Amino acid sequence: MDIKRITTPLDPEVARSLRCGDMVSISGVIFTGRDAAHARMTAALDAGEELPVDLQGQVIYYAGPTPAKPGHVIGSCGPTTSGRMDAFTPQMIEQAGLAGMIGKGPRSQGVIDAMVEHGVVYFAAVGGAAALIASSVKECDVVAYDDLGPEAIRRLVVEDYPCIVAIDAHGGNLYEEGPARYRVGQ
Repeated sequence: MDIKRITTPLDPEVARSLRCGDMVSISGVIFTGRDAAHARMTAALDAGEELPVDLQGQVIYYAGPTPAKPGHVIGSCGPTTSGRMDAFTPQMIEQAGLAGMIGKGPRSQGVIDAMVEHGVVYFAAVGGAAALIASSVKECDVVAYDDLGPEAIRRLVVEDYPCIVAIDAHGGNLYEEGPARYRVGQ
C-alpha cells in the first residue's frame, strides 16, 4: 500500500484528496491539545479573544506527552480518545480554521458534519505504539497553558509521523466502512 507523504500546514486540496483508509506520513508542525486546552481555547473564542496559537490550516494531536527522558525530545506520545474533544471541535474548525486532527476512536456526527463543510481530515494514530510515534518528534516546545502540565499545548516538529485517514473531508468513515466489509450477508 502506498504511503502518502504530506506536510503541514495542510493545503486544502491535499486534505480533500485524502480518503479514509489512506496511510499517510506527516512532516512539519503539529500541535498537541487535550480536553483542558480545548475548553480554554473555546472559552477564548466565545469571549472574542485570539487563541494563544494560530491554528489556521494546522493539525492538532490529541495527546498529553510524558516528560522526556535524558537525551530524548519527548516522552511517550500516544493518542487520547478523540470523542472527548467532540464538544469543542466544530467551533475549533469553524472559528479557528483547524484543518486536521490526530487521535483515536470515532467522532460524533456534529464533528463529521463540520469536517465535510470545511474540508477537514481526521487521522488515527497507531494506538499502543506511543514510544514508536515519539521517535517521529524532532522538536517539542510548550507554547500555551503551561500550567496544564501534560495537557499544555505543545508545538511539535514531526518527521514521517505515521497515521491512517480515519475520516476524510467527504465523510468517508473508516470506523463504519471497515467493519461493514466483514458483516455477514453484505
